[in-house]
Amino acid sequence: QVRLVESGGGSVQAGGSLRLSCQASGYQYAAAGCMGWFRQVPGKEREQIAAIDSEGSLSYEDSVRGRFTISKDKAKNALYLQMVSLKPEDTAMYYCAIEPDRRFGCYKSEYNYWGQGTQVTVSS
Repeated sequence: QVRLVESGGGSVQAGGSLRLSCQASGYQYAAAGCMGWFRQVPGKEREQIAAIDSEGSLSYEDSVRGRFTISKDKAKNALYLQMVSLKPEDTAMYYCAIEPDRRFGCYKSEYNYWGQGTQVTVSS
């Protein structure tokens, strides 16, 4: 049974930084397929903000490109999101997701395994 657990969320002031982590368990090769970060604010649809494919190619949503960096550690079966220069509009619940059966085309695609989310709050 695949399980994803996010950590690293919290409250910061605008301009601050946070690093989110997502630990996968229950599937040895979780990091071999598509991995992504999503976020959702109340009343809005969940949106994908970053993706990394099996060979490490990266994709970002326009509003986070240049400020957020997605990375993974295959040995640890973990996914990360380094966030710098945070803005109040980055406030959201952040989710990690994996799709082990897909290796490419990881951005704006379907994911079947999700974490429970971690809250990020950025104050002005």
